[in-house]
Amino acid sequence: MLVCSSGVDVSTSALRFLAAHLRELRRALGTRWRRLNAGRQALITLAHLRNGQPYAQLAAGFEIGTTTAYRYITEAVNLLAALANRSHAKIRALAEQAIATLKSCRLLRRLRCSTTRITRLVQAVLVLQLAASG
Repeated sequence: MLVCSSGVDVSTSALRFLAAHLRELRRALGTRWRRLNAGRQALITLAHLRNGQPYAQLAAGFEIGTTTAYRYITEAVNLLAALANRSHAKIRALAEQAIATLKSCRLLRRLRCSTTRITRLVQAVLVLQLAASG
């Protein structure tokens, strides 16, 4: 387990999984540079998914702007949601374990947003659960 600056336990396998896919996405998009590397973007996203911290707190902890934090987290969540659509059959087998993980996350209790955004967040957590299971 890795611990981010806010004291959130983050699975090393989930962090590596997300960072690798973010690197692939950046390579495909031809991105020249970013304020955070793919590993730190994965870490800020996992911290948000795990704890539901506001973007301003995460931005301050990672020394980036609030808008940048929002864009990085949204980009990673959309990537994970797209991966969820590709591996839907495998995810169904892990649904009960993932639901237990979702219940332990504080993020869903605090959300006051559209159902589309909630669906993407749930898909992102499910993909991370699949990656952690191997």
